[in-house]
Amino acid sequence: MKALSPLSSWLVPGLAAFGGLAALAAWLSAGTRLPLHERVPGLDRAQSVEGVERSSIPAAGILAQGDGKPADLPGAWPRFRGEKLDNIAVPGIPLARKWPAGGPRQLWAVELGEGHAGPIVAGGRIYLLDYDRQNSADAFRCLSLADGKEIWRFSYPVVIKRNHGMSRTVPALAGKYVVAIGPKCHVTCLDAATGQCQWRIDLVRQYGATEPPWYAGQCPLVDRDRVILAPGGDRALLLAVDLATGKEIWKTPNPHGWKMTHASIMPMEFRGRKMFVYCASKGVVGVSAEDGSLLWETGEWKISIATVPSPLCLPEGKIFFSGGYNSGALFMQLEEKQGAFAAKTLERLKPSQFGSTQQTPIFFGGHIYGVREKDKELVCLDSRGKELWHSGSEHRFGIGPYLIADGLIYVMNDDGVLTMAEATPAAYKQLGRAQVLDGHDAWGPMAMVGARLLVRDVTRMVCLDVGGK
Repeated sequence: MKALSPLSSWLVPGLAAFGGLAALAAWLSAGTRLPLHERVPGLDRAQSVEGVERSSIPAAGILAQGDGKPADLPGAWPRFRGEKLDNIAVPGIPLARKWPAGGPRQLWAVELGEGHAGPIVAGGRIYLLDYDRQNSADAFRCLSLADGKEIWRFSYPVVIKRNHGMSRTVPALAGKYVVAIGPKCHVTCLDAATGQCQWRIDLVRQYGATEPPWYAGQCPLVDRDRVILAPGGDRALLLAVDLATGKEIWKTPNPHGWKMTHASIMPMEFRGRKMFVYCASKGVVGVSAEDGSLLWETGEWKISIATVPSPLCLPEGKIFFSGGYNSGALFMQLEEKQGAFAAKTLERLKPSQFGSTQQTPIFFGGHIYGVREKDKELVCLDSRGKELWHSGSEHRFGIGPYLIADGLIYVMNDDGVLTMAEATPAAYKQLGRAQVLDGHDAWGPMAMVGARLLVRDVTRMVCLDVGGK
């Protein structure tokens, strides 16, 4: 959502951060589609998770093998927002600038558990943290990029109640390992090829984390040989563990008691210092990548209902924050003096200028692209927040995902309609529009490998060929 990743309106990792958390949705009942109603910020509060018994995880989960085979296809989308965490696909083959009447060709489709979790791709394999409602279990799935067939599945029991979806984060892959965070803050590391479990961490039991409303939307960050997590608990605000073993390397104290949000951690370098930036419940922190020590903190950016978009780190120490529920957006500038860091507010944008309920905007070619919460229009801003164009009232979107590839921006609306437009600051130029999903709540983060675009709605994922042939 996140990224992920995502959440209060969607989520993600996306959450996701993505992925997708709550917004514009009604409760779903088994086998029944209920009408959607817009949620009024502040009035629709998440169902409390207090008092719900937390399932203990057995020493070993269940690994099941499928008949799928890895695809012989190059390319990777190895984590939330892609390889460089910018939601921009690595340049590859040319993509189509025009679609046939029926839209881009669907290569295959697969049914998923109810949710908004986004996929990652590497080595011809797709990894997704799904939820198996029939067996009340998180299901870490590995699928073939060729045809969507399952290669393996690692499951462990977790009781999840319907709350605007049941899954919403994006895994991360590095080397031979793949890592994911489950809805109830269980972190799982598997062998990416075989699915064998390497280690697991329960952030609630071990670090005092509080399950966020609408479940976890934070997507794990792998930095070299370390996994960076944000428990936001009484024992650690941020945490680094060894990728191979799960053993703790460092942790950041949490003296203010700031809690986990649906946002994901983003790396940043400034004045020769590498740091991790995280939007916690009551403010933003920057911690040292070396030892987890607190470098700076600020209470200037916080969202009362749910923080979903992750920080957008810009050149020269500038950071762009955006949120939903009429919170607008904010530019901050990092400053350093004699080794001490501080974050200074540069400019606030009103919700009418920009705000994003769950998706993190994209910085591309020196400009910021995103869907504005207030009117659901796609907008392009310069690096100072000045609007250069908007898509107009006839081209409105929802709270679905978007990514950029080959100079094109792909935008999904809530109902599975995919739009393709030019990613240029000159003007909004739509090139294609097609219904590619038949469901609703199409909020989960996309993934792009070569000319294959993976998109999902609440119960289904499809693979589209958007190549230039």
